[in-house]
Amino acid sequence: MSGTRSVLRSRRSAALVLLGAFAVAVLVLLLPTATPAEPRSATGLSTSAESARVEQLRESLPKADETAALIVFSRPGDGRLSEADRGAVQQVAQSLRPLAPGGQVAPVQFAENGQVALVVLPLPAADEAETERQIDDLRGKVRESLPSGVDVQVTGPPAFTTDLTRVFDGADIRLLVVTAAVVALLLLLTYRSPGLVLVPLIVVALTEQVTTALSEQALAALGLPAGGQVTGITSVLVFGATTDYALLLIARYREQLRATDDALAALRTAVGRVAEPVLASGGTVIGALAILLLASTETLRGIAVSCIIGIALAMCAGLLVLPAALAVFGRGIFWPFVPRVGDAARDGKIWGRLGGVVARRPVLVLVASTIVLAGCAAGTVGVRTGLAQNEQFRVEPESVRGAKVLAAAFPAGTTEPVRVIGPTGQSAEITELVQDVDGVASVRPGSRSDQLAQFDVVLTSEPGSAESFDALRALRSQLDAVSPDVLVGGGAAESLDLRTADRRDQLIVIPLVLLLVGLVLVAVLRSLLAPFLLLLTVVASFFASFGASWLIFDRVLGFPALDGSVLLLSFLFLVALGVDYNIFLSTRAREEARTAGTRAGMRTALAVTGGVITSAGLLLAAVFAVLGVLPLITLTQVGVIVCVGVLLDTLLVRTVVVPALAFLLGDRFWWPGRPVVGH
Repeated sequence: MSGTRSVLRSRRSAALVLLGAFAVAVLVLLLPTATPAEPRSATGLSTSAESARVEQLRESLPKADETAALIVFSRPGDGRLSEADRGAVQQVAQSLRPLAPGGQVAPVQFAENGQVALVVLPLPAADEAETERQIDDLRGKVRESLPSGVDVQVTGPPAFTTDLTRVFDGADIRLLVVTAAVVALLLLLTYRSPGLVLVPLIVVALTEQVTTALSEQALAALGLPAGGQVTGITSVLVFGATTDYALLLIARYREQLRATDDALAALRTAVGRVAEPVLASGGTVIGALAILLLASTETLRGIAVSCIIGIALAMCAGLLVLPAALAVFGRGIFWPFVPRVGDAARDGKIWGRLGGVVARRPVLVLVASTIVLAGCAAGTVGVRTGLAQNEQFRVEPESVRGAKVLAAAFPAGTTEPVRVIGPTGQSAEITELVQDVDGVASVRPGSRSDQLAQFDVVLTSEPGSAESFDALRALRSQLDAVSPDVLVGGGAAESLDLRTADRRDQLIVIPLVLLLVGLVLVAVLRSLLAPFLLLLTVVASFFASFGASWLIFDRVLGFPALDGSVLLLSFLFLVALGVDYNIFLSTRAREEARTAGTRAGMRTALAVTGGVITSAGLLLAAVFAVLGVLPLITLTQVGVIVCVGVLLDTLLVRTVVVPALAFLLGDRFWWPGRPVVGH
């Protein structure tokens, strides 16, 4: 970090760095808005997935660019539609003909129980903005002439797309405001200094905004679509990581100010001491995110690219921009609690006493901690995975309400038929086989060309449910007997292919992340046993947080299941971020062990880092919990699991378990190396 130290030789050089960083931030924020990339398929899966290949083949069929809105009419309370209601629905259907390509609208379908009517309205394919306009116009039009007491909802694929987009309207601003407020509050509680709230908060906020701008450009250049999930996860990660690095630097700076009158010298020393753990922890997160680039879906790869940019900028902010800002303000930034030479450190007494308790009873502490972690991990028994399309929103939009009304009166798969595509010459054989598959409610011919024919298959089960997956597997198995050229796609098939891809990603990404984290720990700690033990504690913390979080989802929040991508994302963030605090603690313990031995060194490290690491952990947990303000269950689940995991890691694993292991093993903790006492 010689470059940073040269920056801190004078306040003038530090001020120049600040001006330069601000100018770069402004230039990045003024870049022209990048044109977002279009996803390769509805799920973002590669074209090797069968459902994605169906989408490609459909492009050669007539009317392939059309989609359909489903308009559902009903009376509340399971009331039957009267003759007058039926006539009004027929009139509404006729009034919608100008909206359909060619003016053709299928006859109104009435449920056998007489309670629900369905109008299928073809719509021309359009971009996202035009689709939203079409759905808004349609929803307004169908409500104009309905009798009193008749409810109507517009659902179907274009309506789901519109509602998914709408739930993120204003979400970015809401997320930014809530996250900034949480960070400001925790900084104020930690330092009780307005300067140490405003200056780090400005640096963190600018880092997040620059990350967002650069990520948009990078994703567009790489052909990866952006979206609310990518933006939300990246924002909270950048806020949390940058603030963590700031807390670590400020704590070490304050410690040095008690030892020297020269504030710049104290800052240079602080930067030099925190550089290794910050670079190691940031590098670990970047490496883990780079492994996520091997994932099957564009969304996960987009998250990886965006978060890599964010962590890289967070390290620059924590080791260059923030030190320059601290240099400009000098000791005064700590006002009204300005540290002076010779002041006694008052923030390590609690952690020093805790270290003494753990040192006296390390075996008892380890046993008790293991029981707590195992008890939390037991919550993983009975975990359900896989959210159906109608289960993705925390607050039900109109498309979901309409789909539920429709599923209660018609076959549940009516909202999104399965698409089967095969050679035109085998149409009769395909139709006969499809009709005989368990779980198929109906099959009707769709678009066709000289070479290919499409069949729309309605399942009896809801798209994305376990029953629909069973029917799809049976369907694919039966059709493979006809020809390998007969493919099954559509929304339900995309969900099945996505689940398969999630499991494949878990088998590849999780072991590679563990290997990477282990290698980083070996390189940083120059040891084999300590990295192995630290890695075990991080994995134990993950399973404990996963189990405890599932109990919250199942018993408190009432979530039906875990989304397929949640396990991989939460594991990656918890392992990569959780190991940060072990790096912060262990590198300081190794540094102190060189002069006092491992047991005394760990007690000192726990005392001097306890406050800052706990503050950083609480802040990171709170920031990820803020994901709960976003409307998708997936983001809420990631936020809760990471929040619980960081709290466990900060308050139990790093505070109690790791010190107990060091106290129990002594210098053997660093096997095969040993700290050289006195050096």
